[in-house]
Amino acid sequence: MRTFTLSFLLLLGMSFSAASQSLEDYFLVAAENNPGLQAKYKAFEAAMEKISQVGSLQDLNLSFGYFVSPVETRVGPQQARFSLTQMFPWFGTLRAQEDVASLMAEAKYQEFLDAKNQLYNQLAAVYYPLLETHELIAIEEENLRILETYYSLATSKFENGQGSLADALRVDIMIQASKTNVEVLKMKIKGSNSWLNSLLARSHDSPVEISEKLEIWDADEMLSPDSIQTNPLLESIDLKIQASEASVLVAQKQGMPKLGAGVDYVLVGERTDVVMADNGKNVLMPMITMSLPIFRAKYKGAQKEAELMQESYKLEMAELSNKLYGSYYRYSSDMQIQKDLISLYGKQVVTSEQTLELLYNGYSNSGKDFEEVLRVQQQLLEFQKMKLKAIVTYKTSLAQINYLTAKTY
Repeated sequence: MRTFTLSFLLLLGMSFSAASQSLEDYFLVAAENNPGLQAKYKAFEAAMEKISQVGSLQDLNLSFGYFVSPVETRVGPQQARFSLTQMFPWFGTLRAQEDVASLMAEAKYQEFLDAKNQLYNQLAAVYYPLLETHELIAIEEENLRILETYYSLATSKFENGQGSLADALRVDIMIQASKTNVEVLKMKIKGSNSWLNSLLARSHDSPVEISEKLEIWDADEMLSPDSIQTNPLLESIDLKIQASEASVLVAQKQGMPKLGAGVDYVLVGERTDVVMADNGKNVLMPMITMSLPIFRAKYKGAQKEAELMQESYKLEMAELSNKLYGSYYRYSSDMQIQKDLISLYGKQVVTSEQTLELLYNGYSNSGKDFEEVLRVQQQLLEFQKMKLKAIVTYKTSLAQINYLTAKTY
């Protein structure tokens, strides 16, 4: 088993103290502060302590006996007895128990890595929609600015007798709706900020700085499905399978005799009725003991338990593998769909902007087709929103795939 000598902070990356802005920056903050992740690491540390416990010998047995009625011997009466004994398990038992504990500790470490990956995935699930909300506000504010320009133009046309009052009223209705949307989105940001801060283990009203834009980068490509085999949960179950195999060996060795070595020291009093050599000489007696495990039920039961757990872990691993691969192909398919939609909406945004410019110029000259100008403006707004939604879905699906394939952050 590998030796874990790095500290918690080194496992997570260097400490991050500057103002966080990117998702990776926030992840460093969460990795240092998130109590759920820290709990997983403490569980791993506790499992490491188990290794030294199971690899140690039993305590020495020290006993003392006093002869109320002294036992007479040739050299004098026995008065008291001291016994010191050390029991030893069968050869290889301690090593086998250490192997089991080491494998289970490694499994705990893999669970910690999975919790770290899950934390990044949870952050992505909050962060990308938060980015979307910020950009939706920017789009709505730009839409509001354009609508106010339209309102000024429509009012001017009406005052000059080139347009109807209805045009100005229609724009005013859209302006009020856009202002309401902006306010609703700003309230939504407060809730998202609180959620993000909870993952960062910070006060719910801590400021959240956002500097990124929702874009698709070349580096956003997903990893191969073969990488699923390195998923920490699969690694953890595999280690548990190995531990259960080692537990079978432990059960077999525990069913073997235990050997003991010790010494008895007997205090002997002097005889007063005779003068002789070695009168009152104390007795030192080395001893060897052996346990006889003739009641085999508990040892057979322990071995059967380990074998059944091994089968259980193998089935659990097969089930998890099926789910991971199924999720991978579902999210990868969704990513491709969203990529196509992003391309489509991007083209529709460009076309709508060109159409809108032509319609606006026509209305400026003739005062006609203002309703069509407003319709295309709203159409442009919807395409911009749908493109943002597709990018967010793409990014969150990519985050899911990165979790499934155990991408290292």
